Amino acid sequence: MTEHNLTRCEWANKNDLYIKYHDEEWAKPEYDSINLFEMLCLGGQQAGLSWITILKKRDNYRKLFCNFNPYKIAKFTNNDVKKLLNDTSILRNKNKIEAIINNAKCFIAMENRKENFSEFIWSFVNHKCVINNWHNINEIPTESEASRALAKALKKRGFKFVGSTICYSFMQTCGLINDHIVDCFCRHNI
Repeated sequence: MTEHNLTRCEWANKNDLYIKYHDEEWAKPEYDSINLFEMLCLGGQQAGLSWITILKKRDNYRKLFCNFNPYKIAKFTNNDVKKLLNDTSILRNKNKIEAIINNAKCFIAMENRKENFSEFIWSFVNHKCVINNWHNINEIPTESEASRALAKALKKRGFKFVGSTICYSFMQTCGLINDHIVDCFCRHNI
């Protein structure tokens, strides 16, 4: 069976970039704090847009935001924001750009309080991937009790662009929730 003939989650069959993302990343458990931070920030960039828009620009975000190193991002100045607003390789939304900088500072504040970002994130699913049993994508929710709790806790710590829908998508992306449909070949490879 070729790569294009495998049974996948319906949304993933739209183009090669989605197929690669679905097959290699989506719902695979991520524990690295920096990688989790990156995906949370990129999720915030997606707000109001399709994920494919962000995937196409992800390498540009990595380049411009120091591979999502919070300690480097936290030092960005107003001049850096102005430069980013003129860079067409990313979304030029001032609130979203400033949210990444703000979130870097919040990440550092958590670390300074000895609060490990990965452990904090995974605590919302009791440190174990939630495996759902959806038969088609229409059954998959856009938020959950866990994503609402995560959003509330992140906002309490000062994070921006972290609503419950963004958090649910983030949890799917980083493998806290496995929402691969039951027939998807990736479901059992995780």
